[in-house]
Formats: sequence, structure tokens, C-alpha cells
Amino acid sequence: MVREISLSASDFIYPLFVHEGSEDEVIDAMPGCRRWSMAGLVKEAGEAYALGVPAVVLFPAVDGSLKNKTADECWNDAGLIPRAIKGLKAEYPDLVVVTDVALDPYNSDGHDGVVREGEIVNDETVEILVKQAVCHAKAGADIVSPSDMMDGRVAAIRSGLDEAGYADVSILSYTAKYASAYYGPFRGALDSAPKGGDKKTYQMDYANVSESIRETILDEEEGADMVMVKPAGAYLDIIYRMKQTTTLPVAAYQVSGEYLMIKSAAKAGWVDEKAVVLESLTGIKRAGADIILSYFAKDVAGWLKG
Repeated sequence: MVREISLSASDFIYPLFVHEGSEDEVIDAMPGCRRWSMAGLVKEAGEAYALGVPAVVLFPAVDGSLKNKTADECWNDAGLIPRAIKGLKAEYPDLVVVTDVALDPYNSDGHDGVVREGEIVNDETVEILVKQAVCHAKAGADIVSPSDMMDGRVAAIRSGLDEAGYADVSILSYTAKYASAYYGPFRGALDSAPKGGDKKTYQMDYANVSESIRETILDEEEGADMVMVKPAGAYLDIIYRMKQTTTLPVAAYQVSGEYLMIKSAAKAGWVDEKAVVLESLTGIKRAGADIILSYFAKDVAGWLKG
């Protein structure tokens, strides 16, 4: 009766992987997750939606033959993500469809930006991100979510969406995305790891706090509708500080490494999976997250309903 924080299915965005194949594929590094076929994606999203999860976010596993140095496939109107958006909206018009806006799944270099002579080219990358965001909006996306961490991309995407007639499409910005070791299983799921170097020149130093506040202020000024901290579990202080800085909704992403650690410990019998999942997610919400992206979203919705 006096509990201060409660989880609800409506707190979650459910991350889903999609690929071109006709069969759903097991992801070895993320037990319980799949690279969904188009039919499998629609079925899985529908089951989560029926349990009360209001939103999904889509991540593409792109065939290597479609990747190049300028990630041209990312704004192909007939590409994997636009077709996935249309498929989901046809079956579940009220499901909130969020899309990842970044180049790494499409970039032959595996980076979130265009690489020129070993350097990430910020402004050229931003121009492509705008094309990608408009492409997703045209297909029916409700929210675009730039995860690239390029400078100025929120303002550019907002302007590009408005000019294209998609003023109602929202932006969920990866505002404080840290250069984290927790992303490994995700990169394996999409084959999106950098082919050279790392992402430390554009993702944030995990030792920094004040930088996240500066990024929050900038993203709000540039027109973000929601801001995000990624990862979540090791960054509860950042979630708290961000919540104190902005009146925008704050999201937090419980990432693949966090997911795998819980799954692995539970499989070995060292922890109770359900208990640890609920405790960890409650902690994320207690820190100030209004929205949580988690691979456990469907499971939690089922537990709460049951």
C-alpha cells in the first residue's frame, strides 16, 4: 500500500531485431531473443502489445551485400525497416513504432558515422541521418530515435522531418550514450561491430557526469521530445541527474550485456531470474526513468498480468 515505485507494462519499449530471412533465428549471445522474420516480428510485437506493452523499437540485421561506406541502404524506402514498419502498422495501427536512426547496421565500416581517412565525418553523417529519419517517418514510424551521437543531429532531424511534412513524428534522442563494454551481445546480433578502431570519439566517456547534463540541455534546445541514458544499470546516477535537469520524459536502455548477465546467472542457478529482473528494472525506474527499453519487456508484462 505504501510502495513508492511500481512497474507497469506501459513503462516499456520492447527492442526487436528483424532480418530478411523467412525463418526466425536464435541469437546465441542473447538467449530468448531472435532475429525475427517479418511474420515473426509481427507476431512477437502483437503478443507484447496484447500484454500491455505500448511500443517496440526496431533494429535491422542487414545483409552484408547491402552495406557500403555511406550506408545508402539506411534510407531505402523499400528497405527492411520501412517494410517492417508498414507490416506492424497494418496489423496494429495503435502500436507505437520506434526506429533506430544510425548508420552502423548499414555501414561497411561498422561505425555510426561515415569514415573518411580513419575519422568520423560528423556533418556528412548528419545529412544521411536526416534522410534515414524521413524515410522511416514516410513508412509510418511514430518516433525516430537517433543513437549515433553525432553533434547537431537532433536539430537537423527535427528540421528535416518538419520540412518533409512529418511534424508529428517525435524524436527520442540517445542523449547520454556511453562508450560501454555492455554492448557486445547486441553488436553480435546485428554484426555491427566496428571493423577498425572504436566508438570513443563520439560516444561518451563512462567516467563523465557533467557531459551528460550538457548533452541533455543541447538536445532539449534542439527539439528532442524525449531523452535517453544508455546503458541503464551502471548509470543510475546519470538517469537521476538527467531527470533533475529536464522536464522532458527520460528513457533508459537496459542493454544486451545487462540482459545476458542476468540470463547467464539465472541459467547457472545462481540467481532467481524473475526476482532480479523486477528488482533491476524497479531500480531503473526509481532512479528517474519514465520509459525503459528492455529485452525483458514482454516477460515482465506477462508476469505483471499473471
